[in-house]
Formats: sequence, structure tokens, C-alpha cells
Amino acid sequence: MDCKLSITAGARGGKSYMKDVFVSAPFRVVPVGQTKSDGAAYLMVMSSSPGILDGDHYDLNIQVEENARLQLQSQSYQRLFNMERGASQFMQVNLADGAAFSYVPHPVVPHENSTFKSVTKVSLGDECEFLMSEIITCGRKYHGEVFKYSHFQNLIEVRHHQKLVLKDNVLLLPELMPLAAIGLLEGFTHQGTLIYVNTQKRPVDELIECIYEMMQGEEGMQFGISKIRHDGFVLRCLGHGGEQLYDRFQSIQNLIWEESKVSLV
Repeated sequence: MDCKLSITAGARGGKSYMKDVFVSAPFRVVPVGQTKSDGAAYLMVMSSSPGILDGDHYDLNIQVEENARLQLQSQSYQRLFNMERGASQFMQVNLADGAAFSYVPHPVVPHENSTFKSVTKVSLGDECEFLMSEIITCGRKYHGEVFKYSHFQNLIEVRHHQKLVLKDNVLLLPELMPLAAIGLLEGFTHQGTLIYVNTQKRPVDELIECIYEMMQGEEGMQFGISKIRHDGFVLRCLGHGGEQLYDRFQSIQNLIWEESKVSLV
């Protein structure tokens, strides 16, 4: 099934809002930031489907207009069900000058024999801020489905004025890769990636140090932070539970979001 979602966030009078939205089944978009006072738009993407099914194609389009700030949230864990043909997703994120976008979705749970390919393309204007993460679990661990999925791939490209500033490609093929082995997941069952880029010419060295201190005390987790050539970083995490990784990514999102809010004052 072809499933479409399109969101445009605008800004007016110093406040961001959902300017336009179009969804097809199974999507629904609801505002969730009624108690917030920072002027940003907070939207949750909900779904009436239990997960992504065989043959599904998700087409997501996010537009954040000039000086608008949008934080997108997910409803629950994203399940990838047993498949024969596979499923796919394409996501386009466009940020106009002065825009900010942040998205830390719940973990992905690939079931046995699932095949999923995702492509995300991001276009940044000047004075922008972008944050996005992904957490991939081993599958339904307590059903005996540890790395029983067939194919998982997530490609993300971030461009500033059409110039590629970051490209990240996660490809997992459990039948061909000994994922638990040394050099891969090394006994861990969950992995997460968090990407942050700004075009505000704002150095990230202190932010990286702060995140390093936040993560250092976590038990049962390994992580590494790589600073990119432009103002940004990529955080990789390995763990044994999706909730632990999700909570840490939420904390990092909150830290960066609050700092961004202060810098606007």
C-alpha cells in the first residue's frame, strides 16, 4: 500500500504552527505541544496500522519554513512484519533559512524475514538546525527472533545549498553478516545513530563534550561520537535495550532543543 504524509510548519508572530498537512491511511498527525511555551510546533505522527507490512511504501515530506521550529514525535515502536517482497520508505526534509527540525522516533523492531529499505534526503538553508535519530533492535528477542530479519537499510543524505555535507548508510544483512561478532555489534543486540548538523556556524565542541559526559555513566552501553567537517556530529550507540537508547537520545534532543531556544532569545 502507498502511504503518504506531508507536513508544512510555518512561523507567524514568533510562534511556529502546523501550516498544512496531508495524510493518507494509516497516518494521522496531532499537535502535542499545547503545554509548551517556547513557540515551537510539536507534532505526533500516529498510525492505525500495527506496523509496516509487505509491499508498503511510505512517502514522507516535511517542509519547515523560514524561522519555524518543528519537533516531530512518533507514537510507538515501529514494527516491520514478515515479508516476501519487502517494504520501503522515502523521506524528504526541507529546512528554509532559520528553521529547526528535530525527530527522535521510537525504535524499529524488524520481525523474522522482514526486508526494509529507507532513504532520507535533507536540504538545509542558512542558519538551520537539524537532528534525527534511529534505533534498530535485534527483533522480537523474547520470541526467539534475534537477528532473524532478512534485510535492513537506512540511507540518509544531508545537503546545504545542494552540497553534500553528510552521508550515512546503515546496511544490515544478518544472513551474510555475523552481527554479534567482533567488529560488528560485538554481543550487543541494539544499535542507535543520532545525527546533528547546524548551518549557524555554531561550534559543537562543547556540546560533544557535554554529551560525552552524559553518556559516560551508562551501564551496558558502548558509544562513540564523531565530529563532522561541518558543525555537527554523529553519535553511535550499542546496547541491549531499545528503551535505554531511546531515553538517552531523548535527553540529548532536549539538551540541544533547550540550548537552541536560549540562543534565540
